[in-house]
Amino acid sequence: MKCKFPKNFLWGGAVSANQVEGAWKEGNKGLSIADVLTAASSTTQRLITDGVVEDEYYPSHDAIDFYHKYKDDIKLFKKLGLKAFRTSISWARIFPNGDDISPNEEGLKFYDDLFDELIANDIEPIITLSHFEIPYNIHKKYGGFKNKKVIDLFVNFAEVVLERYKSKVKYWLTFNEINNQADGEHSLHTWTNSAVLINEGENKEQVIYQSSVNELIASAKVVLIAREINPSFIMGGMVAYVPVYPNQPNPNDILASIKVMNRRYFYSDVHVRGEIPRYMTAYWNSRNISIDISKTESHILRQGTVDYLGISYYMSKVVTTSKCEGQPVANLDGATFVENKYLKSNDWGWQIDPKGLRIVLNEVYQRYNLPIFIVENGCGSYDILENGNKIHDFYRIQYFADHIKEVSKAIKYDGVDVIGYTLWGIIDLVSFGSGEMEKRYGVIFVDRDNQGVGTLRRYKKDSFYWYKDVIQKNGIEVLNE
Repeated sequence: MKCKFPKNFLWGGAVSANQVEGAWKEGNKGLSIADVLTAASSTTQRLITDGVVEDEYYPSHDAIDFYHKYKDDIKLFKKLGLKAFRTSISWARIFPNGDDISPNEEGLKFYDDLFDELIANDIEPIITLSHFEIPYNIHKKYGGFKNKKVIDLFVNFAEVVLERYKSKVKYWLTFNEINNQADGEHSLHTWTNSAVLINEGENKEQVIYQSSVNELIASAKVVLIAREINPSFIMGGMVAYVPVYPNQPNPNDILASIKVMNRRYFYSDVHVRGEIPRYMTAYWNSRNISIDISKTESHILRQGTVDYLGISYYMSKVVTTSKCEGQPVANLDGATFVENKYLKSNDWGWQIDPKGLRIVLNEVYQRYNLPIFIVENGCGSYDILENGNKIHDFYRIQYFADHIKEVSKAIKYDGVDVIGYTLWGIIDLVSFGSGEMEKRYGVIFVDRDNQGVGTLRRYKKDSFYWYKDVIQKNGIEVLNE
């Protein structure tokens, strides 16, 4: 018997404002934390500069110029058959400094026009309030989200846009991949998640977790306000899930995998259950971490829980406690991430694990019993624009087909409630991790290279036509190949 996805399944694509819009100073937009991130590569880290430095290259400044080209891009999305399009609202377009008394009307009008265009083309907007675009002034003046004053600044921004777009947007996400910062691997995550740089002498974990708790409080406050503005809003939290497998059935490896996963579950536990889990307070106590949270704030967490969880999924990892070469796990003595010998890797060393997505969907749904929206899934690859402007990206088609099949199994055989799938990024964009353009995710090619050179012309890849067919047939061809 042929099977297919639920009738109203939201097939779509995803991007973020800072990775596609460009126009970094137009329309009275302020400087954001993304605007001071330089380009890098698969082997080097992006630099965070103190303001915009002359002669440095900042790929977000121009990106793919979606700010000016969105109408033509949405025409392509319409031809593709998208049911949903996920993007974000740049806080710095609405409040250029983050703490301005009045919002910037030009910024508000831009998103009015963008959402109107999506709706006119029967595409559901899925909107993230904070996707690594905190105004730079919030860092300079307040130190980012480690300062509790920033909670209400964010809530004020969110209230303005929730009220403005209450009749245009139904699905909202508060903070993108809010849990990235807990991995503690490098400063990029604490910067993009919270606009925080760790000062010399500061306890890094203390700062990260205090910032995280402040963001979770802000998220809960926004959910409560959203329900007053429009009870029909569907409010979600967004977490990056990277399942961590034990390398061997050694109990030490199993325990290490549990401890690493707790760092991810902490954020979604608070989003969904509305309280700080005891495993985390026990960890904080063992590390002499003291978190400032009042009774009133704890009450807000309990009341402002989310309606669904948005997740990103790209890869899995393996942890071992045996002595071997690999990447040491931050703040987990004796634990190391190692390569999974059963999986292949992409050009950037990310291990491709379609079944891991089914595992994540099962674990998250069984833990929370809430609808799940896969709002990011993709594979960065080098693409070649051949004669006739063709891009034969069979590797991308295979990646998506393998992952979508696992989603279908989770829905049909495991009973998981998955409401949508927006592949990342539907159109080539600036890579968050490296700032590269040539790390391509899209089914639409954008003529631009890592140095910012190119015509910005758009071309349909082979995967464009494949995904169009998947959407038209609601996945039936993928499921029954």
